[in-house]
Amino acid sequence: MSRIGKEVIVMPAGVTAKFENRILSVNGPKGSLTQEINSVIGVNIEGQNLSFVIAKETADANAKHGLYRALANNMVKGVSEGFKKTLLISGVGYKAQMQGTKLVMNLGLSHNVEVEVPQGLQVACPNATEITITGIDKQQVGQFASKIKDIRPVEPYHGYGIRYSDQVVIRKVGKTAGKGKK
Repeated sequence: MSRIGKEVIVMPAGVTAKFENRILSVNGPKGSLTQEINSVIGVNIEGQNLSFVIAKETADANAKHGLYRALANNMVKGVSEGFKKTLLISGVGYKAQMQGTKLVMNLGLSHNVEVEVPQGLQVACPNATEITITGIDKQQVGQFASKIKDIRPVEPYHGYGIRYSDQVVIRKVGKTAGKGKK
């Protein structure tokens, strides 16, 4: 048995789960999410407790046991609290703003970069150098944040680019050869 898979998920008040036809549905105040569960894993719902058991012993049953428990835990957290990623933009003249359903960024390129916000996510720009992405699906929030970050990765010499708010950028020392020598 997986150590993670053995843990019971306690659903907060207002969150309900339903398991039918190998599909786990979780509903909460922020919305609803569904996940298909492999046939080697069984799901037990008892009141506000959600647990997973191995139904068939296979070579990868332990891995799937932990995987589906983690996915279900993220679903419960998403429909009750939601997920949030914050990106910071640093660079001379770099900025971002929302225009309708598009995120428009000026990142030192010859053109503005426009990114369409996917359905189910909320994107806000509290100021010109900060982007906040919120949603109920952890994978979708992280994927969109990564997509934005990859448009202009942080360069190590000056620190220009887009980074996560908790990301540490290790700066490199620039060239020193030839300075001051005659």
